[in-house]
Amino acid sequence: MKLGLIAVPLILMGVTQAGVAATQGNFKRFSVSAGWLHVMPQGKANPFNINTAVKNGTVATVGSISEGAFVNSIDPNATNIDYGTNTPFNTKTLLQDLIDADALRMFGISDADRNVLASESGSAVINGLDSWQSGGTGLEADDVDTLGLTFNYYLNDNVSLQFIGGIPPKVDIKGKGNITAPLSGHATPTGQSGDLIFPDGLDLKQDIPITNLDNKSKAATVRAWTPALEVQYQFGKSGVNKFRPYIGAGLMYAYFNDIKLNSEIRSDLEAAGHMIQNVLDNKAGAALDGKISSGVMRVDVDADDAIAPIVTAGFTYDLNDNWYGVASVSYAKLNNKTTINVVNESTGQQLIHATTKIDIDPLITYLGVGYRF
Repeated sequence: MKLGLIAVPLILMGVTQAGVAATQGNFKRFSVSAGWLHVMPQGKANPFNINTAVKNGTVATVGSISEGAFVNSIDPNATNIDYGTNTPFNTKTLLQDLIDADALRMFGISDADRNVLASESGSAVINGLDSWQSGGTGLEADDVDTLGLTFNYYLNDNVSLQFIGGIPPKVDIKGKGNITAPLSGHATPTGQSGDLIFPDGLDLKQDIPITNLDNKSKAATVRAWTPALEVQYQFGKSGVNKFRPYIGAGLMYAYFNDIKLNSEIRSDLEAAGHMIQNVLDNKAGAALDGKISSGVMRVDVDADDAIAPIVTAGFTYDLNDNWYGVASVSYAKLNNKTTINVVNESTGQQLIHATTKIDIDPLITYLGVGYRF
């Protein structure tokens, strides 16, 4: 995900602002501090938007398909007409009854391994895989701790510029929801299956499982670099007030790298890529059976850079003329877009393109010790 995932502003506000020890009316121009930075993302997951290379209306040969995958793809509400009695019947129920009675094999529609023969399965018009939004899914950044570092340059006794950096931590990205592909369409069986049992064809409707994000401890990890620059105003007067509250506002730049996707999720996405490639190869049955396709799958994850406004409130407390303690709370309105692509390395074709917005919106607390010079 440059996930990736994803991730989160951390090294944001260390916040110091040191009241400056004054000597005969002068104040010290610089201060540095180091301390504990705790980042608590407040944002919620946003759904994935997904596109694939299978456009609506794609016609694909089904080929050999297992009886189980065959019946699972049928619309549960689909009906056909029994022309002998001129009465409707539930297509999926009848097909399941025939499978349970081993009738498809006895009629020569499927083989001894219970796979519907390619000569019987015919073709299918496929819809639903072109573009959809996967509701109830998304990514969220987890809490994280790291070492924060700040550097202040004082324009006068009350106003300073502060640069915030520190050690960029690895952030865990949690996944939400179960991603499925909403297959729909219409199949036209051939041979006995088409002529005798389903002369009107078969309506298709199935939510094909892609990956379950809920049952993974984390979806990815990402390294977050989040330097920030603030203008701060500190109340009180150096050399007079030991306790000096301050407020600040500025901008944070967020860059995410070293994204590592959960290995199970990566495997699930590769399998989804094979499903799409099988459809493109006129092997829709192999797609529904989850078989390996002609392609070699690669999963790419990227997270966009972001710039976010931040605000801070805190205080410093002088321990002596040079040393001080500092505490603060900051908030950044940060979000970024994460993109996941599944590519067939054999052809270079992008088979699956998925995006989601991660609302990080972190609340950041900082507790440190600083030195003025």
